[in-house]
Amino acid sequence: MLLAGIVQTSLRISETARRLEKTALLANLLKQLQPEEAAAAVGFLSGSPRHGRIGIGYAALQNAMASAAETATLQILEADRIFDEISVAQGSGSEQRKRDLLRDLFSRATREEQRFLVGLLGGELRQGALEGIMLDSLAAASGVSCERIRRAAMMAGGSGAVARAVLEKGEAGLAPFDIQLFRPVQPMLAGTAEDTGAALASLGEAALEYKLDGARIQVHKSGDDVVVFSRGSNVVTAAVPEVVEAALALPVPDVILDGEVLSLAQDGRPRPFQVSMRRFGRKLEVDRLKAELPMTPFWFDLLYAGGSPLVDRPQEERFAELARLAPSANLIPNLVTGDSQRAEEFLHEALQRGHEGVMAKDRASSYAAGARGQSWLKIKQARTLDLVILAAEWGNGRRKGWLSNLHLGARDAEKGGFAMLGKTFKGLTDEMLVWQTQELMKLEVAHDKYTVYVLPKLVVEVAFNEVQASSRYVSGLALRFARVKRYRTDKTALDCDTFETVQKLASQ
Repeated sequence: MLLAGIVQTSLRISETARRLEKTALLANLLKQLQPEEAAAAVGFLSGSPRHGRIGIGYAALQNAMASAAETATLQILEADRIFDEISVAQGSGSEQRKRDLLRDLFSRATREEQRFLVGLLGGELRQGALEGIMLDSLAAASGVSCERIRRAAMMAGGSGAVARAVLEKGEAGLAPFDIQLFRPVQPMLAGTAEDTGAALASLGEAALEYKLDGARIQVHKSGDDVVVFSRGSNVVTAAVPEVVEAALALPVPDVILDGEVLSLAQDGRPRPFQVSMRRFGRKLEVDRLKAELPMTPFWFDLLYAGGSPLVDRPQEERFAELARLAPSANLIPNLVTGDSQRAEEFLHEALQRGHEGVMAKDRASSYAAGARGQSWLKIKQARTLDLVILAAEWGNGRRKGWLSNLHLGARDAEKGGFAMLGKTFKGLTDEMLVWQTQELMKLEVAHDKYTVYVLPKLVVEVAFNEVQASSRYVSGLALRFARVKRYRTDKTALDCDTFETVQKLASQ
């Protein structure tokens, strides 16, 4: 298929806010694909090419647009192949090689195709063809139930991996996509509850756990082989040898664990998130950092053990098996109760020990990989949202020379892009000012005298008092008394809170 077919469908999707219309447009295109084109097409239309970030900056993308083709001849597989070559280019001369490949690609693309490619590679393809809509479209195009496709995509790590199989072989093609050692499972996500009383009113008797301020990990073990995945499915094994040691000590040959890892002070209280993250993802000087900032894993779920997947079993059974295998020192502090007073006491215990709050879990719930529902509910001391930085303004006075006032956006799952919710410069330490200035300048796409506009990449956790109506912003909403708590370097823009969540908070 020509790339132009993808581009035209993308444009038509961006022009409608109707989910059913988006689904129909996508399904019609998917039916026209050759099997070998499916994975690339799904990645392009979802705004998430299978190569991820390929090391091309905004300036290089703009320079590559110097010339354009008059007619559409570029095939989608040609573009996908060039992305492959760019992503693997390494060593001496690799930067020039990447630029040459990019120029060759763009010279064969029409101006409309070039604009699409810039949005795709720059992470700003705002068309609304999100993962959920893509899965619905694959179901419509293949005739396979959306529930079956969704489960396969969760186990495979995304829709691109299952697209070819289901379009070529139907439901039979999804048989290989079940939980598998050393292939990361999308983590189950939590909704929110106002307080413990609301959580118990929703769940009844629930499993309560401390909500730790650490880095989410998923650990796969088979014999003496252990791989540690981050929340974003990146391999971070080398950075956390303590996690490997804890996994190897478990009395079971094969296991997949869900948990968090963080650094504890000598009194057992958690160190700040940013301190723990100095260890997470590091590959150099690990032994020295291990002595300075030892990390402790805490397990809260068991997805696989002894050769059998456990994701379909109830939470209470999975946790009971986990408690049988893991030492108490590595087990998340927990309580089963339906009593609101005891639940409130448990929340206060967690807060007093320096943790974020508690999780409340439906004891009968299966592990819904990749889903954010009401089976898991998080209860924090204050309202917070994980938002994306859209721009930042240069500071004044003591903050002169640093990017300070942050423009905050929530992911618009319906229309695509991000809905701006206001600005804040509160809560920023000097260390954060220095760090964010360096990181935001790397993401610059435009600027004026006062403001630097950036790619929506950095996620920040923002505390606030309430959501209020605002005529100042297109979204119609703004956060009152917003202040920065921390940067969520473990999250991507796709993990940030949605505008729908903000609208629900505004209506409460």
